[in-house]
Amino acid sequence: MTRRGFIKGLLGVILAGFFAATYGFFVEPALRLRVKKWRIKRDDWTAPPLRIALLADLHAGKPFPDLDRMRKIVTHTNALDADLVLLLGDYAAGHAFTSESVDIADLAPVLAELKAKHGVFAILGNHDWWDDPEAQRRRAGPNYFAQTLVANGIPVLSNEALKLEGAGVWLAGLEDQLAFPRRGGGYEGLDDLTGTLSQISATDAPVVLMAHEPDIFVDMPDLVSLMVSGHTHGGQVRLFGYSPKVPSRYGNRFAYGHVRENGRDLVVSGGIGCSILPVRFGVDPEITVVEISA
Repeated sequence: MTRRGFIKGLLGVILAGFFAATYGFFVEPALRLRVKKWRIKRDDWTAPPLRIALLADLHAGKPFPDLDRMRKIVTHTNALDADLVLLLGDYAAGHAFTSESVDIADLAPVLAELKAKHGVFAILGNHDWWDDPEAQRRRAGPNYFAQTLVANGIPVLSNEALKLEGAGVWLAGLEDQLAFPRRGGGYEGLDDLTGTLSQISATDAPVVLMAHEPDIFVDMPDLVSLMVSGHTHGGQVRLFGYSPKVPSRYGNRFAYGHVRENGRDLVVSGGIGCSILPVRFGVDPEITVVEISA
Protein backbone atom coordinates (compact mmCIF):
# COMPACT_ATOMS: atom_id res chain seq x y z
CA MET A 1 0.00 0.00 0.00
CA THR A 2 1.28 3.46 -0.85
CA ARG A 3 1.55 6.26 1.68
CA ARG A 4 -1.25 8.12 -0.14
CA GLY A 5 -3.45 5.04 -0.10
CA PHE A 6 -2.83 4.49 3.61
CA ILE A 7 -3.76 8.11 4.41
CA LYS A 8 -6.95 7.84 2.32
CA GLY A 9 -7.90 4.60 4.06
CA LEU A 10 -7.25 6.04 7.51
CA LEU A 11 -9.28 9.14 6.68
CA GLY A 12 -12.13 6.94 5.46
CA VAL A 13 -12.14 4.98 8.71
CA ILE A 14 -12.11 8.19 10.76
CA LEU A 15 -14.98 9.69 8.74
CA ALA A 16 -17.00 6.47 8.94
CA GLY A 17 -16.52 6.40 12.71
CA PHE A 18 -17.53 10.05 12.96
CA PHE A 19 -20.72 9.56 10.94
CA ALA A 20 -21.62 6.36 12.84
CA ALA A 21 -21.15 8.15 16.17
CA THR A 22 -23.16 11.15 14.98
CA TYR A 23 -25.98 8.89 13.82
CA GLY A 24 -25.96 6.78 16.98
CA PHE A 25 -25.87 9.71 19.41
CA PHE A 26 -27.89 12.40 17.64
CA VAL A 27 -30.02 10.98 14.82
CA GLU A 28 -31.46 7.57 15.69
CA PRO A 29 -32.36 8.20 19.36
CA ALA A 30 -33.55 11.77 18.83
CA LEU A 31 -35.23 11.90 15.42
CA ARG A 32 -36.29 8.43 14.35
CA LEU A 33 -39.45 6.61 15.43
CA ARG A 34 -40.92 3.49 13.92
CA VAL A 35 -43.96 1.32 14.43
CA LYS A 36 -42.86 -2.29 14.68
CA LYS A 37 -45.63 -4.85 14.20
CA TRP A 38 -45.66 -8.46 15.31
CA ARG A 39 -48.47 -10.77 14.20
CA ILE A 40 -48.99 -13.83 16.39
CA LYS A 41 -51.31 -16.75 15.68
CA ARG A 42 -52.28 -19.14 18.48
CA ASP A 43 -54.53 -22.16 18.14
CA ASP A 44 -55.69 -21.71 21.74
CA TRP A 45 -56.62 -18.02 21.36
CA THR A 46 -60.35 -17.95 22.18
CA ALA A 47 -60.85 -14.17 22.32
CA PRO A 48 -61.51 -11.83 19.40
CA PRO A 49 -58.39 -10.61 17.57
CA LEU A 50 -56.55 -8.11 19.76
CA ARG A 51 -54.27 -5.24 18.75
CA ILE A 52 -51.97 -4.12 21.56
CA ALA A 53 -49.73 -1.05 21.44
CA LEU A 54 -46.68 -1.22 23.72
CA LEU A 55 -44.71 1.76 25.01
CA ALA A 56 -41.62 0.70 26.92
CA ASP A 57 -38.65 2.41 28.55
CA LEU A 58 -39.63 6.00 27.84
CA HIS A 59 -36.73 7.35 29.94
CA ALA A 60 -38.09 10.86 29.39
CA GLY A 61 -35.65 13.73 29.75
CA LYS A 62 -33.70 16.21 27.68
CA PRO A 63 -32.08 16.07 25.22
CA PHE A 64 -34.37 13.19 24.22
CA PRO A 65 -37.09 12.28 24.54
CA ASP A 66 -38.38 15.53 25.98
CA LEU A 67 -42.06 16.30 26.61
CA ASP A 68 -42.64 17.63 23.09
CA ARG A 69 -41.40 14.36 21.62
CA MET A 70 -43.50 12.41 24.10
CA ARG A 71 -46.60 14.32 23.00
CA LYS A 72 -45.86 13.33 19.39
CA ILE A 73 -45.39 9.71 20.43
CA VAL A 74 -48.75 9.75 22.23
CA THR A 75 -50.44 11.25 19.16
CA HIS A 76 -48.80 8.64 16.93
CA THR A 77 -49.87 5.83 19.27
CA ASN A 78 -53.47 7.04 19.35
CA ALA A 79 -53.53 7.08 15.55
CA LEU A 80 -52.83 3.32 15.55
CA ASP A 81 -56.32 2.71 16.99
CA ALA A 82 -55.13 -0.05 19.33
CA ASP A 83 -57.57 -2.12 21.38
CA LEU A 84 -55.22 -1.91 24.36
CA VAL A 85 -52.25 0.31 25.25
CA LEU A 86 -49.72 -1.07 27.73
CA LEU A 87 -46.97 0.99 29.39
CA LEU A 88 -44.11 -1.29 30.38
CA GLY A 89 -42.16 0.80 32.87
CA ASP A 90 -39.05 2.99 33.22
CA TYR A 91 -40.55 6.44 32.78
CA ALA A 92 -37.65 8.66 33.91
CA ALA A 93 -34.35 9.34 32.13
CA GLY A 94 -31.86 6.53 32.68
CA HIS A 95 -28.40 7.91 31.90
CA ALA A 96 -25.95 10.42 33.36
CA PHE A 97 -25.94 12.62 30.25
CA THR A 98 -29.47 13.93 30.82
CA SER A 99 -29.39 17.72 30.63
CA GLU A 100 -32.84 18.13 32.18
CA SER A 101 -35.00 15.44 33.77
CA VAL A 102 -38.73 15.16 33.16
CA ASP A 103 -40.62 14.44 36.37
CA ILE A 104 -43.37 11.86 36.22
CA ALA A 105 -45.70 14.61 37.49
CA ASP A 106 -45.18 16.34 34.13
CA LEU A 107 -45.06 13.19 32.02
CA ALA A 108 -48.15 11.47 33.44
CA PRO A 109 -50.65 14.08 32.14
CA VAL A 110 -49.17 13.58 28.66
CA LEU A 111 -49.52 9.80 28.94
CA ALA A 112 -53.07 10.29 30.21
CA GLU A 113 -53.97 11.41 26.67
CA LEU A 114 -53.41 7.86 25.39
CA LYS A 115 -56.62 6.22 24.17
CA ALA A 116 -57.59 2.61 23.54
CA LYS A 117 -60.85 0.71 23.19
CA HIS A 118 -60.22 -1.50 26.21
CA GLY A 119 -58.07 0.86 28.23
CA VAL A 120 -54.54 1.99 29.05
CA PHE A 121 -52.61 0.12 31.76
CA ALA A 122 -49.12 0.37 33.22
CA ILE A 123 -46.53 -1.48 35.25
CA LEU A 124 -43.34 -0.21 36.89
CA GLY A 125 -39.75 -0.86 35.85
CA ASN A 126 -36.52 -1.04 37.81
CA HIS A 127 -35.71 2.66 37.34
CA ASP A 128 -39.11 3.63 38.72
CA TRP A 129 -38.10 1.98 41.98
CA TRP A 130 -34.44 3.03 41.90
CA ASP A 131 -35.42 6.68 41.34
CA ASP A 132 -37.81 6.78 44.30
CA PRO A 133 -35.55 7.46 47.33
CA GLU A 134 -38.33 7.02 49.88
CA ALA A 135 -39.36 3.66 48.46
CA GLN A 136 -35.71 2.59 48.46
CA ARG A 137 -35.38 3.62 52.11
CA ARG A 138 -38.50 1.63 53.05
CA ARG A 139 -37.64 -1.14 50.62
CA ALA A 140 -41.34 -1.19 49.90
CA GLY A 141 -44.11 0.88 48.36
CA PRO A 142 -45.99 3.06 47.91
CA ASN A 143 -44.13 4.15 44.81
CA TYR A 144 -44.12 7.78 43.65
CA PHE A 145 -44.32 6.87 39.95
CA ALA A 146 -47.25 4.51 40.48
CA GLN A 147 -49.12 7.02 42.63
CA THR A 148 -48.68 9.74 40.01
CA LEU A 149 -49.82 7.56 37.11
CA VAL A 150 -52.90 6.44 39.05
CA ALA A 151 -53.70 10.05 39.98
CA ASN A 152 -53.76 10.79 36.25
CA GLY A 153 -56.17 7.99 35.49
CA ILE A 154 -53.72 5.26 34.42
CA PRO A 155 -54.13 2.01 36.39
CA VAL A 156 -50.85 0.46 37.51
CA LEU A 157 -50.93 -3.31 37.94
CA SER A 158 -48.65 -4.46 40.76
CA ASN A 159 -48.85 -8.26 40.95
CA GLU A 160 -52.47 -7.94 39.88
CA ALA A 161 -54.71 -9.62 37.33
CA LEU A 162 -58.07 -8.44 36.05
CA LYS A 163 -60.59 -9.59 33.48
CA LEU A 164 -61.14 -7.25 30.55
CA GLU A 165 -64.65 -8.35 29.71
CA GLY A 166 -64.91 -6.35 26.51
CA ALA A 167 -61.66 -7.75 25.15
CA GLY A 168 -62.33 -11.28 26.37
CA VAL A 169 -58.89 -11.60 27.98
CA TRP A 170 -57.24 -11.53 31.37
CA LEU A 171 -54.60 -8.84 31.82
CA ALA A 172 -51.91 -9.36 34.47
CA GLY A 173 -49.16 -7.00 35.58
CA LEU A 174 -46.07 -8.26 37.38
CA GLU A 175 -44.15 -6.04 39.80
CA ASP A 176 -40.50 -5.33 39.05
CA GLN A 177 -37.89 -8.08 39.41
CA LEU A 178 -34.95 -5.73 40.22
CA ALA A 179 -36.62 -3.23 42.53
CA PHE A 180 -34.01 -3.03 45.30
CA PRO A 181 -30.23 -3.29 44.85
CA ARG A 182 -28.55 -5.41 47.53
CA ARG A 183 -25.44 -4.13 49.27
CA GLY A 184 -23.51 -7.28 48.50
CA GLY A 185 -24.57 -7.28 44.87
CA GLY A 186 -27.62 -8.46 43.01
CA TYR A 187 -31.19 -7.32 43.41
CA GLU A 188 -34.31 -8.04 45.39
CA GLY A 189 -37.50 -8.08 43.36
CA LEU A 190 -41.12 -7.46 44.27
CA ASP A 191 -42.50 -9.80 41.61
CA ASP A 192 -44.92 -12.53 42.64
CA LEU A 193 -45.76 -14.61 39.59
CA THR A 194 -47.61 -17.34 41.46
CA GLY A 195 -49.69 -14.87 43.47
CA THR A 196 -50.51 -12.83 40.39
CA LEU A 197 -51.69 -15.77 38.31
CA SER A 198 -53.67 -17.21 41.24
CA GLN A 199 -56.06 -14.26 40.84
CA ILE A 200 -57.21 -15.67 37.51
CA SER A 201 -60.35 -17.47 38.53
CA ALA A 202 -61.04 -19.34 35.31
CA THR A 203 -59.25 -20.41 32.16
CA ASP A 204 -62.07 -19.40 29.84
CA ALA A 205 -60.07 -16.50 28.41
CA PRO A 206 -56.48 -16.00 27.22
CA VAL A 207 -53.99 -14.35 29.57
CA VAL A 208 -51.75 -11.42 28.60
CA LEU A 209 -49.02 -10.70 31.14
CA MET A 210 -46.89 -7.54 31.47
CA ALA A 211 -43.43 -7.94 33.00
CA HIS A 212 -40.80 -5.21 32.70
CA GLU A 213 -37.82 -7.57 32.52
CA PRO A 214 -38.18 -10.50 30.09
CA ASP A 215 -36.05 -13.01 32.03
CA ILE A 216 -39.00 -14.41 33.96
CA PHE A 217 -40.30 -15.83 30.69
CA VAL A 218 -38.33 -19.01 31.48
CA ASP A 219 -40.70 -19.59 34.43
CA MET A 220 -43.88 -18.67 32.59
CA PRO A 221 -46.57 -21.38 32.75
CA ASP A 222 -48.67 -22.41 29.76
CA LEU A 223 -51.59 -20.50 31.30
CA VAL A 224 -50.10 -17.27 29.88
CA SER A 225 -50.84 -16.88 26.17
CA LEU A 226 -48.68 -13.80 25.67
CA MET A 227 -46.04 -12.05 27.77
CA VAL A 228 -44.87 -8.53 26.86
CA SER A 229 -41.72 -6.86 28.18
CA GLY A 230 -39.26 -4.03 27.74
CA HIS A 231 -36.10 -3.30 29.74
CA THR A 232 -33.51 -4.37 27.16
CA HIS A 233 -34.00 -1.48 24.68
CA GLY A 234 -33.32 -4.11 22.04
CA GLY A 235 -29.73 -4.06 23.25
CA GLN A 236 -29.66 -0.34 22.31
CA VAL A 237 -26.93 -1.19 19.79
CA ARG A 238 -27.92 -4.01 17.43
CA LEU A 239 -26.32 -5.20 14.21
CA PHE A 240 -27.45 -8.13 12.08
CA GLY A 241 -29.78 -9.33 14.82
CA TYR A 242 -27.08 -9.30 17.50
CA SER A 243 -26.50 -6.95 20.45
CA PRO A 244 -23.07 -6.98 22.15
CA LYS A 245 -24.53 -5.97 25.52
CA VAL A 246 -27.97 -6.93 26.80
CA PRO A 247 -29.23 -6.37 30.38
CA SER A 248 -30.44 -9.94 30.72
CA ARG A 249 -29.05 -13.12 32.22
CA TYR A 250 -29.85 -14.77 28.90
CA GLY A 251 -28.03 -12.36 26.60
CA ASN A 252 -29.53 -12.13 23.13
CA ARG A 253 -32.08 -14.85 23.79
CA PHE A 254 -34.60 -12.26 25.04
CA ALA A 255 -32.96 -9.11 23.69
CA TYR A 256 -35.62 -8.09 21.21
CA GLY A 257 -38.72 -9.01 19.29
CA HIS A 258 -40.98 -12.03 19.16
CA VAL A 259 -39.72 -15.15 20.92
CA ARG A 260 -41.62 -18.43 20.80
CA GLU A 261 -40.42 -21.23 23.05
CA ASN A 262 -42.29 -24.44 23.89
CA GLY A 263 -45.52 -23.02 22.53
CA ARG A 264 -45.26 -19.86 24.65
CA ASP A 265 -45.04 -16.34 23.17
CA LEU A 266 -43.00 -13.34 24.33
CA VAL A 267 -42.64 -9.93 22.69
CA VAL A 268 -39.83 -7.66 23.86
CA SER A 269 -40.20 -4.04 22.78
CA GLY A 270 -37.18 -2.03 21.67
CA GLY A 271 -38.58 0.89 23.67
CA ILE A 272 -38.26 4.63 23.25
CA GLY A 273 -35.43 6.03 25.39
CA CYS A 274 -31.87 5.22 26.41
CA SER A 275 -30.05 3.95 29.46
CA ILE A 276 -26.38 4.15 30.51
CA LEU A 277 -25.48 6.10 27.34
CA PRO A 278 -27.73 8.26 25.12
CA VAL A 279 -27.05 6.15 22.05
CA ARG A 280 -29.04 3.89 19.76
CA PHE A 281 -27.68 2.18 16.68
CA GLY A 282 -29.61 -0.34 14.63
CA VAL A 283 -32.60 -0.33 16.96
CA ASP A 284 -34.82 2.68 16.33
CA PRO A 285 -37.06 4.01 19.10
CA GLU A 286 -40.33 2.24 18.51
CA ILE A 287 -43.99 1.92 19.25
CA THR A 288 -44.49 -1.83 19.32
CA VAL A 289 -47.75 -3.27 18.04
CA VAL A 290 -48.77 -6.87 18.72
CA GLU A 291 -51.69 -8.30 16.76
CA ILE A 292 -52.74 -11.63 18.22
CA SER A 293 -55.51 -13.92 17.04
CA ALA A 294 -56.47 -17.53 16.44
